[in-house]
Amino acid sequence: MMKLLDVGGRRCGGAARRWLLPAGPVRCLADASAAAAAADEPLLRKRKFKPQQAPDLSEELAGQLPSKARVVICGGGITGASVAYHLGLSGWGGETLVVEQDRVGGELPWTACGLAGRFEPSYTELKLAEYSIDLIKRLAEQGLPTGWRQVGSLNLARSWDRMTAFNRMKSQAVAWGMRCEILSPEQCRDHCDLLSLDGIEGGLWIPEDGVCDPMLVCQAYLTEAQRLGVRVVEHCAIKKIHSEHGKVRGVETTAGDVECDYFVNCTGFWAREVGTLSKPVVKVPLKAVEHHYLHTRPIEGLSPDTPFVRDFDGRIFFRECEGHILAGGFEREAKMVYEDGVIPLSQTARQHPPDWDHFHELLDALLLRVPAFRGATLDRLTNSLQVFSPDCKWILGEAPEIQNYYVAAGNKTMGVSASGGIGRVLTDLITKGSTYLDLHILDISRFLGLHNNRKFLRDRCKEAPGKHFEINYPFEEFQTGRNLRMSPIYPQLKEAGAVFGQSMGYERPNYFDQQDKQDEFGLPRFRIAQTRTFGKPPWFDHVASEYRACRERIGIADYSSFTKYDFWSKGNEVVELLQYLCSNDVDVAVGSIIHTGMQNPNGGYENDCSLARLSERHYMMIAPTIQQTRSMCWIRKHMPDHLRAKVNVADVTSMYTAICILGPYSRILLSELTDTDLTPKSFPFFTYKELDVGLADGIRVLNITHTGELGYVLYIPNEYALHVYSRLYQAGQKFNIQHAGYYATRALRIEKFYAFWGQDLDTFTTPLECGRSWRVKFNKPIDFIGRSALLKQREEGVKRMYVQLLLNDHDHEVDMWCWGGEPIYRDGVYVGMTTTTGYGYTFEKQVCLGFVRNFDEAGGELPVTNEYVLSGHYEVEVAGVRFEAKVNLHSPNLPTKFPDREREAYHATRDKPDQADLLSFGGAGVVTGTGTPTGTL
Repeated sequence: MMKLLDVGGRRCGGAARRWLLPAGPVRCLADASAAAAAADEPLLRKRKFKPQQAPDLSEELAGQLPSKARVVICGGGITGASVAYHLGLSGWGGETLVVEQDRVGGELPWTACGLAGRFEPSYTELKLAEYSIDLIKRLAEQGLPTGWRQVGSLNLARSWDRMTAFNRMKSQAVAWGMRCEILSPEQCRDHCDLLSLDGIEGGLWIPEDGVCDPMLVCQAYLTEAQRLGVRVVEHCAIKKIHSEHGKVRGVETTAGDVECDYFVNCTGFWAREVGTLSKPVVKVPLKAVEHHYLHTRPIEGLSPDTPFVRDFDGRIFFRECEGHILAGGFEREAKMVYEDGVIPLSQTARQHPPDWDHFHELLDALLLRVPAFRGATLDRLTNSLQVFSPDCKWILGEAPEIQNYYVAAGNKTMGVSASGGIGRVLTDLITKGSTYLDLHILDISRFLGLHNNRKFLRDRCKEAPGKHFEINYPFEEFQTGRNLRMSPIYPQLKEAGAVFGQSMGYERPNYFDQQDKQDEFGLPRFRIAQTRTFGKPPWFDHVASEYRACRERIGIADYSSFTKYDFWSKGNEVVELLQYLCSNDVDVAVGSIIHTGMQNPNGGYENDCSLARLSERHYMMIAPTIQQTRSMCWIRKHMPDHLRAKVNVADVTSMYTAICILGPYSRILLSELTDTDLTPKSFPFFTYKELDVGLADGIRVLNITHTGELGYVLYIPNEYALHVYSRLYQAGQKFNIQHAGYYATRALRIEKFYAFWGQDLDTFTTPLECGRSWRVKFNKPIDFIGRSALLKQREEGVKRMYVQLLLNDHDHEVDMWCWGGEPIYRDGVYVGMTTTTGYGYTFEKQVCLGFVRNFDEAGGELPVTNEYVLSGHYEVEVAGVRFEAKVNLHSPNLPTKFPDREREAYHATRDKPDQADLLSFGGAGVVTGTGTPTGTL
């Protein structure tokens, strides 16, 4: 890399890089103790974030800053400008104030690549980007300067797996409404003749992508916002955000106080620090890393129609920009800055000296891909700091800590692509309470406090930016920030060969592998699950063994990561609250378990949970792991005022270790460790008991497994967890007990047609669409949230229906697997997408769960009926190849050597709303169509 680019006539080699290092004074300290004290001072003194002290402009700002506004937006960058513009469009312009500590749109012109593209990993992100691009086009058509040029984006692949990922996106494009085309290497060069095809396997062409000038787009947003009545005040910094009774009340600025109902944190680079200006602190997990952009001098003959080119496997991108090349990339490991937590307070201070040693890998990849750049003259290499979230996704939504406090940050250098869509959905949330997309994968409530830990962010955000250009393999795991949340039985699981995945910071076994489970010292090795293929995964045989144990013997699994809440009150208030929040009837016999949704006003699932009634006035809620923050936000926000002082809600997730034993011998095993009668008559399916197990007491035992198999989940106070686990495992040896991981329990529930929130269910999915209308009790005495929307849907008919598809003629050994997001075709016409998929070890087929729609010739949606679904011929397209499929509308009864009438009678997903469970055993404990056992316990 010694002779690569001219730097104003000089070669850019090691010496040139050394010239860029800042010269600094050399200081000698005579006294050693003074040196030690100086070294210790930063450790002992924790700096509190203080906004930039603006110049004294009080007289100038006196007439600009109102004393009251409905919405205050902090940050005049492209995201804040978009939110202001959309609030103006909604009629709130005259009540909206934008406050900027410097000048609006003040980001330096070389700190962004200007891509407005659709290549995003999820439907939600793609649709937000698509809206942004369309908006930029509209603004340009209105005559506002945006720098928009539709040059297309060319995405290159160097590997077969990358081409498979492109083929998967091409298949999804039908559903996502995105035009794209798979290219051969030669076709790639036809679109960009600068390219060397060395190592290129092919590409993906997206013709409607383009480039723009982010500063001009920001100014366009603000120009339109001001035309719609929005006030913009520059050189004014937020000092504090005040709240009262858990809601935003106002802000204190360097130019005075402003009362407001809503506050929007759009400060980007400073969002985490601005979050500290309120009480309680709003946690916005972001970390700054170095990010370089290379600019050449103008290149003669460079076409302005040169597409935006991304060589993902080389981790680089480049584009034409005003006659020269702008290039950059994402290193495998980003370089951290401000590790002491002290960040600069101005845009100018964000610029660091360029680090050629760190950039050289990307430069080598750039010159390999475009050899002609070797003769280009370098203008500058800029080191513009950017912030990333710990999962490399955008952060937006209402803060869990304070109501009416909204956040939009973490746009990972793609602010212009995200800005328009984010502005629209935040405006919808503020003005309407809901929006047109399901946002849970981007919502700030997907995090816990641990994700905002500065040292955690330092570790994780070294890795996160590199994920931006990596292949999006199934079940991909981060390597950093691990061994953080662990159940008390974690050491035993690791010793047993667990290979771990992480969810909400919790280490949970994905599968168990007895090979290579010890390190060179004979100690248990910590191993992270890897799939890294779109075909048959390397863990297939391990999961098959665990699956068989759960169906034929006994499996033991760690469910500790599940979200767990306790609800209680002195009177009947807790029942009143849950009846209002839940669509099922929770006023059932003590000891019963109710499976229920918490619906939003549109009938969609905000949560899908199980409630165990521990006593007359005490319930325990079990919900998906990712609901730990989100559920509490929803409950607090929607708790009626008259119940707030009377109902207690506690997050007890970290108080209990959850161990599931499942399989035909699980009842016999547990009977050996407790004195309680566990026969079906005494302890039927879908009921709860508090048991003594081994020498421990106070174990909350639920007769469910969330997989459809016979078994129990034991919620054990942490101090007893190791004892209970040891007793279960020792007593289970005679039954050949076997550890089971998440992948095995997931395979079980897919075959049994069980829907899970966050995978199959979301905020737009209703119980009527997914075969769960029998869990909705319209005749409850309380008008629960979403009731009117569900009644309307019941009258009009559903527009989509949840189905199970079994793939025929699919060879799991050689064909690409379904991993979710595959298009479904009925009679050759696209009708829906898969949600959760996996291999069915009993069916010996690929099993897909998903939703089917009914489109007319004009693309309008018609009601979906059972007859419509069952009368069609189905195919599922996997990475460009279609496979015939058989459709199911209800949970199947799987063949088994150990039939269990109790389980066979229960269908989680039903093709008839009024279908009831008809158990063949008599007496107490019969389960009704509510999914709740009745009778004497």
